[in-house]
Amino acid sequence: MASAAPSPSPALQRAVRLPHATALVVGTIIGASIFVQPSEISRALPSIPGLLAAWTVAGLLTIAGSLICAELSSAFPRTGGVYVFLSETLSPAVGFLWAWAMFWTMHSGIIAAIAVVFGRYAAYFVPLSPAAQQAAAVAAILVLSAINYVGVRFGSRVQAGFTLGKLCAVALIILFGFVLGAQLPHFAGSRTPPDALAQFPRAVAAGLFAFGGWHMVTYIGGETVEAKRTIPRALMLGTAIVTVCYVALNTVYLYILPLDRVMESTRVAADAADAVLGYGGGALMSALVVFSTFGALSGIVLLGPRVYFSMAGDSRALGWLGAVHPRFQTPHRAIMAQAVWASVLVATGTYTALFTRVVYTEWIFFAAMAVGLFVARRRPDYKPTYRMPGYPVAPALFAIVAAAIAIHQLVADPVEALIGLLLVAAGLPAYYLFRPRTRVQEDVACR
Repeated sequence: MASAAPSPSPALQRAVRLPHATALVVGTIIGASIFVQPSEISRALPSIPGLLAAWTVAGLLTIAGSLICAELSSAFPRTGGVYVFLSETLSPAVGFLWAWAMFWTMHSGIIAAIAVVFGRYAAYFVPLSPAAQQAAAVAAILVLSAINYVGVRFGSRVQAGFTLGKLCAVALIILFGFVLGAQLPHFAGSRTPPDALAQFPRAVAAGLFAFGGWHMVTYIGGETVEAKRTIPRALMLGTAIVTVCYVALNTVYLYILPLDRVMESTRVAADAADAVLGYGGGALMSALVVFSTFGALSGIVLLGPRVYFSMAGDSRALGWLGAVHPRFQTPHRAIMAQAVWASVLVATGTYTALFTRVVYTEWIFFAAMAVGLFVARRRPDYKPTYRMPGYPVAPALFAIVAAAIAIHQLVADPVEALIGLLLVAAGLPAYYLFRPRTRVQEDVACR
């Protein structure tokens, strides 16, 4: 009697379409940074034309990076995104180091940091002790992890809803800022410092950090409908929308507040709201920050486990992370592992040291990704369905800027930067311990 054929392994579900993918791009970028980072940039470059130019250049560089990801994702439309790009174009070891740094520091640290911001702003409305704020942050991580545990379709719809709400709120801020701000006294004159040209790169670099997260949508290639077409379009649409929003918001801040006030503020968006609406404007803006951080956290929690899932498929020892839930068709073990570690970072407060030491290394990997595009284009078997415009100038410029950001950090704070590099390099022994096995094409694992 012939034995029954083995039942197929559970597969990741292709449920993410263009609106949801675009919402993920916009929602993961627009978090809390745009409500505080303008002050940081204005201190680096106290010039209104210079500030707006810095934000515009940061947006254009982000779009250049998105176009690199768009081409690579059309050639390698598998779950894992940057991990897959680095592994395929340069070396599996480089890809492993990216995933290693993501889990232990970069991605989990971002989750912990945003969750802590959420807890602190929630305390504006409900009195919370520091311990209760930590509990609220952990609760946010666990709730959103549970949402994404039960299905990428549900998780992406939650993210789309939050993104739509954020965009409506941003549009209202811009509208009311210009309409009501017209009644305020305006402050003419923007001094341009003599070293403006030298400070401009620093301002652009600070702006680029506010655009962080643009690449994350590439992580869900295996769960995206027509990934070769959808992800490039989502990247281009999403980064363009965010760039317009950021430049418009900064224009509103500078229209409402004098430049000195913008420079000194620790919560520039709330100060601008107070100036326009009077007492209570800050409370309204704090509510927006709570909403925005929760929405950004939703997308980041959803996307990270897809990288660990892809890495597990390439490793002998980490295969347990690659399990797919038989009912929900999600990488449930990777989701749980991320939720636990990010919660530990929140509870212990260690995320700050880890994150600040390692976050700049992300730009080393971005530079490597751009170099990988040049390597891939030399291969006869490289057949992307989308080719980025501006090649080779745009990816070369992006690689130079990304490398410059990392070098600047090394020069500015060599001790912390070297500690960060050592934390990432610690992944090399782990790579050889968990040496990748022969890759089983994701076409078998994903439908």
